[in-house]
Amino acid sequence: MTAIGQFMKKNYKVLLIVVAIAAALWSFIPKQKNSPDPVKEALLLEMLTFVIKNGHYDPANIDDSFSEQVYKRYLDYIDPNKRFFLQSDVDEFATYKLKIDDEIQMKQFNFFELTYNRLKQRNEEAKQIYKDILAQPFDFTIDEEIDTDYENLAFPNNKEELKERWRKQLKLSVLSSIDDKLNIQEENKKNTSENKEEVEIKSFEELEKEARENTLKSLNDYFDVMDEVTRNEWLSMYLNAILEQFDPHTNYLAPDDKQRFDESMSGSMEGIGAQLRKKNDYVEITEIIPGGPAWKANELENGDIIIKVAQGDEEPVDIAGMRLDNVVKLIKGKKGTVVKLTVKKIDGSLKVVSTIRDKFEIAETYAKSSIIETDNGRVGMIYLPKFYIDFETRDNRDAFKDVAAEIEKLKKQNIQGLIMDMRGNGGGSLSTVVDMVGLFIEEGPVVQVRKPNGKKDILSDRDPRIQWDGPLVVMINNYSASAAEIFAAAIQDYNRGIVVGSKHSFGKGTVQVMYSLNDLVRIKEEDFGAIKFTSQKFYRINGGSTQLKGVESDIMFPDRFTYVDIGEKDRENAMPWDKIEVAKFKKFNYNFAPIIEKSNARIQNNEYFQILDQSARWISERQDDNKIPLEYNKFSQRSKEFEQKTKEFNVLKDYKNNLKFLALPDEIELFANDTVLKNKRDRWHKSLASDIYMDEAVRVLEDIINLN
Repeated sequence: MTAIGQFMKKNYKVLLIVVAIAAALWSFIPKQKNSPDPVKEALLLEMLTFVIKNGHYDPANIDDSFSEQVYKRYLDYIDPNKRFFLQSDVDEFATYKLKIDDEIQMKQFNFFELTYNRLKQRNEEAKQIYKDILAQPFDFTIDEEIDTDYENLAFPNNKEELKERWRKQLKLSVLSSIDDKLNIQEENKKNTSENKEEVEIKSFEELEKEARENTLKSLNDYFDVMDEVTRNEWLSMYLNAILEQFDPHTNYLAPDDKQRFDESMSGSMEGIGAQLRKKNDYVEITEIIPGGPAWKANELENGDIIIKVAQGDEEPVDIAGMRLDNVVKLIKGKKGTVVKLTVKKIDGSLKVVSTIRDKFEIAETYAKSSIIETDNGRVGMIYLPKFYIDFETRDNRDAFKDVAAEIEKLKKQNIQGLIMDMRGNGGGSLSTVVDMVGLFIEEGPVVQVRKPNGKKDILSDRDPRIQWDGPLVVMINNYSASAAEIFAAAIQDYNRGIVVGSKHSFGKGTVQVMYSLNDLVRIKEEDFGAIKFTSQKFYRINGGSTQLKGVESDIMFPDRFTYVDIGEKDRENAMPWDKIEVAKFKKFNYNFAPIIEKSNARIQNNEYFQILDQSARWISERQDDNKIPLEYNKFSQRSKEFEQKTKEFNVLKDYKNNLKFLALPDEIELFANDTVLKNKRDRWHKSLASDIYMDEAVRVLEDIINLN
């Protein structure tokens, strides 16, 4: 029985009683926009705690210690820079520091109500504070500094201290803008003298005034967005402060968040296929997504301003001043339905464009491959950004099928070796990664999964076929996580290939389950969203966990984070590392030691890798540099020192490898009718041609080819 099945069975009658009471009370509670709905909120909290207690891998005790941590986390969420609340507010909040656990048990939200209402009040007061400060010029001759280590700063004791904090933060923002503008002006003067063209030179005072006005506009926009954040959205933040106390990957997803999660996992979405951004009171189309309904209809274009949105034949809704998220909700919808957009074209004309919504693929989330020509022959590479799968219709594209197809295409191009590029791959479907490892090994275990009761499952590839039996290199970095780590670990444990990249991968060794709360309670009027919670831990077939430690590269490439710890170990409440018994598996009989030694020697003698290492050391040294001068000359000097260091490291941008990257024949056929795809591939190949890591990965691959 699955973890979900277990908690559905245990104590289910208790929840049924709560649901029955809630349903009976539902019609008696007045429903007003952005107003508390005590029955729904109590029921939501009841369901969340029920699922956690009965389904989480290792549920924490909800006690005073738990309460104290939730209290701290929530304040960090809502006032991270400590520029809204006063110490007197925090003293008042502190009466709940050890009571949040009691409130959870009693399904009460007194702490949330207090902080929510106080935050709204302080938000309104802050608007006047920043407007008053920005109404007057700053004096940048005063020798003072700002401490940006907000985590360790105390809350202001009174409103004067609060205003002073705002003043310094705003002064830093304006000063930074002035410095940037002066540098641009200086650069323009140099270019002007060479080209004999005049350019407007503004005084320091003019630039200061301009910077203040821009900062004012940015803050006005920020607070406009803040004003549109609903009470339910703040409540979701509070609920997540509670849930993340169990572990960093346990979250509540409100209905809209659940939909976005499903889309990111499937690599597809339903709508018209257009990227949008807020522009003044309206919304601008910034990109038409290839393959989507808008792209096929060819009536909308980049730069169109959306004025109104109508559902089918209904009256159009004027979206002036509407929040971007709400506009997106109006435009997106189920496949086959009609949306009508009133748009202002670039020439100023108004046009009503009718589009039938459809399901379309987000192409850039899918696997893609390239042929790499070297002086010694051809190799192939496949870039996989995530282990995607469509949970609703398994017949649709998934990462396993796509990678298998790309391997076949590359084999037809007579490649001698293969690179699997999983840099930045944040994970995804567990079943998909098990299938994918099977493309490179005969049948055998891939990953071990342990349940809350301690029982262990071994997930295995049961297909004896090997789709690619040639030389293999796997590329990872600090942001390769979860399923990507399972893949890299399995290839490493089987000694099937060489893992290259950052010192280690992200270090996420836990399995999450998504559960719809609507399956627990069926109230037609409401969508309760979903909970994603940690139900299992996974382990390598060698018995070790990837949790916290990640997968250590066989060959470590210097990068910006070599001397900085990032990943799961930096997250609060991360589950601990441990190990279990080894699974039975048979290693490939390759001796990669000489290849690893050769690569390490190349890295040591490569000037670009040496510069990367120096850059990493410099970043590590700057980590604790939180004091920034607000006197212009000192700030400018500091800025110039940073700029000089950046220039020293910018030589990396000039790096070019001697590799030639080619699109596969089936893609080349598409280029004639799809210039967007061609441009995207050209940009990708150009970036790969300046990728020092890809260069060394290819060299390692060629060493494996020569070994064979």
